[in-house]
Amino acid sequence: MLERVTAGDRLSASEIAALSDAPDLLPLGMLADALRRRLRGTTVTYLRVAACAVDHSFTEAVPPAAREVRITGAPATLDVALTAVRSAKAVAGDRTVSGFTWSDIDRVASESGTGVSRALETLRAAGLEAMAELPIDVLPDAVIGILADAGFGRLRLTVESAPAGDRRSLVERASALQDKYGCIQAVSPLPTLLQAFRPTTGYEDVKAVAMARLAAPNIPTIQVDWSRYGPKLAQVALTFGADDLDAVTASDEAPDGRRRAPVEEVRRNIEAAGFAPAERDGRFHQVESEK
Repeated sequence: MLERVTAGDRLSASEIAALSDAPDLLPLGMLADALRRRLRGTTVTYLRVAACAVDHSFTEAVPPAAREVRITGAPATLDVALTAVRSAKAVAGDRTVSGFTWSDIDRVASESGTGVSRALETLRAAGLEAMAELPIDVLPDAVIGILADAGFGRLRLTVESAPAGDRRSLVERASALQDKYGCIQAVSPLPTLLQAFRPTTGYEDVKAVAMARLAAPNIPTIQVDWSRYGPKLAQVALTFGADDLDAVTASDEAPDGRRRAPVEEVRRNIEAAGFAPAERDGRFHQVESEK
């Protein structure tokens, strides 16, 4: 299998299922790491994000170091969403503005009497370049085509709350959608909603990352949310097939010195895992690389 993956062959769904069902994580991790190195070499990218609530001012919420401005929260109406996008874009300039979930768009479009396609067109014209979350476990397949037709490329698929046992099939579905539409840039396979009474384990999380890499070789990027999962899991996930750290804080505040600044911690963690850190922008273009 290692020879095949290194040569560019794709493992079958049954082979990935057998690897997933085995208790030993190392073979799965070795294969995922081999594939990510074939696709991305030793580069690990990270994105500094300035998050701001939809109903708050963006003026003081966007540090200069931010490469993406991400609108958080659910807009009450389509007009509120448009106002937030325009405000974010005025501050962001040529940086990417992202925001909202598909359920947000569907709801405000319906309540305003505007079709979804028209609402997306209006939001895109106002400056929205990307959706903040597209949870594959609750998203109808047709949504990918609707977003692609509306001009939203480089889609980033997430997982909302699917249990560990369901995530392989979700990523396989994402891979099939990529084959059909070709507009999916990234998958973030770890859930965005964490259950306090039934949290996932580190074992389950790194297995999910490795399975995502192997099950979707046609999707360029496998992400881990730095702000949600922290440096320890993120660092291990890099050795199990992940190649991008999302939602790194854009603040450069470092009261204890430069080496304690958030971005320095990110770089040190990437290097300690044996990879080369490279900053990217919200369009997945590399803007800085370090050796």
